[in-house]
Amino acid sequence: MPTLLLKLSGPLQSWGTQSRYRRRETDSMPSKSGVIGLLAAALGRARTESVDDLSSLGFAVRIDAPGQMVRDYQTAKDWARKPNDDAKLSTRYYLSDAVFLVALESDDRAFLERLESALRAPVYPLYLGRRSCPAGYDMVPGKESAIREYSAVDALRHEPWNVAERIRQQSPNPVQLPIVRESASGEDGLLVNDVPVSFSPEHRQYLSRKVLTDSVPVTVENPDSQVRSFDTVDFMSFVQEA
Repeated sequence: MPTLLLKLSGPLQSWGTQSRYRRRETDSMPSKSGVIGLLAAALGRARTESVDDLSSLGFAVRIDAPGQMVRDYQTAKDWARKPNDDAKLSTRYYLSDAVFLVALESDDRAFLERLESALRAPVYPLYLGRRSCPAGYDMVPGKESAIREYSAVDALRHEPWNVAERIRQQSPNPVQLPIVRESASGEDGLLVNDVPVSFSPEHRQYLSRKVLTDSVPVTVENPDSQVRSFDTVDFMSFVQEA
């Protein structure tokens, strides 16, 4: 089953599946609903159009760099029309300098090819969760096709590590990277309200899906490593400190 790969990286990302109102959290990795919204924007779909075909895509994420959580305290006020009203306060959370490799799986290769073409020449601007988080120029990795002839998880296991050279040099060889995927039939997992039915502003609607982290992280070669000896440590903590 073919898989389309996306590299999601940038100064800031924010992928909320729980937060509402004045406190906007971010998950620790891209949400399926956020990525589907990105695909719909690339295709030029209105918020009221169906996204059932996009929601049916298989979905998995490899965490190449977890980034760091940052908080932004915001105030907003309509000075022109309501100068005497109190300012509206909100707290928003983001992931800084995170890198994720997302795999979108489908048995319809032609559909994946249409998505890849749309992402390379999107109708609407693309964002990593929020409008303040523009997508990177290399979101579709490489100049050749980003479609692989593997399942989502297998495709993530075959790809090189997508982080800055400085981090590769300061990291061991090989490295182990977590993969978070949708639960297969009969598997248990964490229930997440993350499958969009409608993005309509008047009636947004989501369904739930089950996700889990593979018990064995993927091992990826790091030929740029300049580490001569490396004690066993928690890799994600190491990258955050690098």
